[in-house]
Amino acid sequence: MDNSAKEKEALTLMAEADKKMKSSRGFGTLLGGSSRKYEEACDMYVRAANMFKMAKNWSAAGNAFSQAAHLHLQMDNKLDGAINFLDAGNAFKKADPQEAINCLNQAIEIYTNMIGTYAMDSVLLKYCATDHFFKAALCHFCVDMLNARLSVQRYEDMFPAFSDARECKLVRKLLDAYEEQDVDAFTDAVKDFDSIPRLGQWNTTMLLRIKKQIQDDESDLR
Repeated sequence: MDNSAKEKEALTLMAEADKKMKSSRGFGTLLGGSSRKYEEACDMYVRAANMFKMAKNWSAAGNAFSQAAHLHLQMDNKLDGAINFLDAGNAFKKADPQEAINCLNQAIEIYTNMIGTYAMDSVLLKYCATDHFFKAALCHFCVDMLNARLSVQRYEDMFPAFSDARECKLVRKLLDAYEEQDVDAFTDAVKDFDSIPRLGQWNTTMLLRIKKQIQDDESDLR
């Protein structure tokens, strides 16, 4: 399938997703069949985004991922929304750097303001705060290293227990490795952390993206 055929299929998926969205709005809620249509529309937007990526239409891919992200937030699927914003940011990096930063910042906002702070306000959810801030720091890492370093300091101020967490120590090691452009140190830090407990799929994906940035930077210097 050539690029034009991929774009045509992506546009068809986008149109079908838009149609499902319009047909669900009359209910005014996300209950029952309406919720199912929203989920189906999300899936179509993501499939369209991936087809646009295959066709190397990065701007269209970013827009499709962004639509899926906003729809996930309407359904209160914060984690999926953040992931789609990250996907949008990575696509926009190749076409619109400023929009890429905007999408990454929206993912960061989800983890810090919408999830992290809420977790600290609840005794039962305090243990989740470390994971939320860890994910937010990785999102910052995708924007730039200074952004990530400052965010870690801010999270430690907001939630002092984060300073002693393994996740915080890992981020600091990764920041040092990134600053030194040391891929081996980055890999070793992740490997040590991953021994107990195992990293989840989301964290693994993000860390691989950051590692690739170091490798790309090394290639540029040669």
